[in-house]
Amino acid sequence: MPAWLVIDLEATTDEGGWPLEEMEIIEIGAVLVTCGGEEISQWQHFVRPIRHPQLTDFCRQLTQIEQYQLNNAAGFAQASQALDEWLASQTRTVLGWCSWGDYDRRQWHLQASQEHAQSSLLHLPHHNLKKHYARQQRLGRQVGLKRALQHAGLQFCGQQHRALDDARNTARLLNYCRLPGHIETSTP
Repeated sequence: MPAWLVIDLEATTDEGGWPLEEMEIIEIGAVLVTCGGEEISQWQHFVRPIRHPQLTDFCRQLTQIEQYQLNNAAGFAQASQALDEWLASQTRTVLGWCSWGDYDRRQWHLQASQEHAQSSLLHLPHHNLKKHYARQQRLGRQVGLKRALQHAGLQFCGQQHRALDDARNTARLLNYCRLPGHIETSTP
């Protein structure tokens, strides 16, 4: 049975933001969902940053991720391998991966390149659900995740800027995006 992989990343940053090249992934959240949007499985992993090993106060406040959670975490290459192993353990065929916006794809590809990490995500098609949602809902512009959920009549569940919660909320909007293989369901 086919499924979609929904990914959200949290990364190092500071007030005012950093260039993409300076940011490093610190948390990966992944949700495997049916083509109808039903959650099958979830996965979360912290990632130890190398370039900026100490989180800024701004980053800690934004994500609620504490330094101790990253100090003994695996590096990106090992986390990427762990994600691949989790995906391989699933009984579904993954059609591709999705994220809310294009940041996650760009950050994943950049960090994989910088660290010479192998990843199945590099070989799967990516879909920007933020763009799909705006097009399918005939919005004049793309909107943030929380705003899209409100537009769909849904409440954000969990904590914003935590990878797994953001991925799970993004997955809830899959039915509104009509990706290839979409199956209509009565309750999204």
